[in-house]
Amino acid sequence: MKIHDLITSTDELRGICDRFATADFVAVDTEFMRESTYWPLLCLVQISDGKEAAAVDPLAEGIDLKPLLDLLTENEDVLKVFHAGGQDVEIIYNLTGKTPHPIFDTQIAMMAISQSEQIGYSNLVESWLGTAIDKGARFTDWSRRPLTERQLEYAVGDVTYLSKIFPKILKKLVKTGRGAWLNQEMERLADPSNYATDPGTLWHRVRASGRNPQMLGRLKALAAWRENEAQDKNIPRGRIMRDETLADLASHPPKKQADLAKVRGLSNGWKDNDIGKRLMKVLDNAEPLPADEMPERKRGAPLGKEGALVADLLKLLLKIRAREIDVAARLIARSDDMEQLAAGVRKGLPMLEGWRFEEFGRDALELVEGKLGFGVENGRLKIARIGEGPLAPVPENQEA
Repeated sequence: MKIHDLITSTDELRGICDRFATADFVAVDTEFMRESTYWPLLCLVQISDGKEAAAVDPLAEGIDLKPLLDLLTENEDVLKVFHAGGQDVEIIYNLTGKTPHPIFDTQIAMMAISQSEQIGYSNLVESWLGTAIDKGARFTDWSRRPLTERQLEYAVGDVTYLSKIFPKILKKLVKTGRGAWLNQEMERLADPSNYATDPGTLWHRVRASGRNPQMLGRLKALAAWRENEAQDKNIPRGRIMRDETLADLASHPPKKQADLAKVRGLSNGWKDNDIGKRLMKVLDNAEPLPADEMPERKRGAPLGKEGALVADLLKLLLKIRAREIDVAARLIARSDDMEQLAAGVRKGLPMLEGWRFEEFGRDALELVEGKLGFGVENGRLKIARIGEGPLAPVPENQEA
């Protein structure tokens, strides 16, 4: 594989992107810094089509990333391959308002062909290629220039290895017939709505007790205000105010700005500085949360002790089924969905649709309906259907 020198000019970038534009796929990775900023600082982009590979320097003077960004977001003929690519996709979305498409994530794919929940990249490389990655440059400051040869070798290695592993994973997916299982997961990864930040909805992420419309209205207003402040200053939202402080202010709003000095998590300066004034204005203008925005109560009846036991049995069933078909349990069903099933919910659960129903959901329903149980055969826990007479073993699913 040809490894190019660090690309620092638009002409060099356009040349390699023109060649990649006719490839079947490109493996992509990014290096970025976000510890002290709101917006991640893109420091390096690595890309390979399996024949050549390069690292692109977004911080190089005068470079225009448009050829690369167009390749990733406009070219529908080239598959974009990532590993645990959520943050990489987020950065591309921040730059373009679009996401790479079509997309393939090897971490997600591994869940369909093994019981690996979230396999790390170094473990992926070692398991497929038998190569141990040098992790020495892993926590480097990628914003510093010049980059060393060791740093560049480490960074480019991410996509050279990935471009070798992807065809192997794809071949196994085809063999098992599980490629279609991943379509929904990959489309979810590429869905732009996952990366669009709407300050007006961020209050949902803040833990706050109670359903009082006045309190929730203040919470919504404060969360939106904090997000806008963080974006304007380009600092992490937690440096404006922690979630716990935000929830406390929504539940117990101060009557005057001087009282902000008494709020846990705020410095004494808030009692008379400009940001404190803006905060008080937000609290004063906050409206009660409208009825149509009130959070939904949990679906289904409360689990109770018996329901919790049923949920535990469903989780045990999931472990057995995941082991039998060699698929990561997390890809099949989530814990909260199983709790909803145990509580009586039968609609809107992914496990009761499509391939998940065939592989797990049908058995899950029979379990909660008393038609399925567990047995032990040769020292191994098995699923058993309850019929007349002794427990009858359920045939294990066979891989395609």
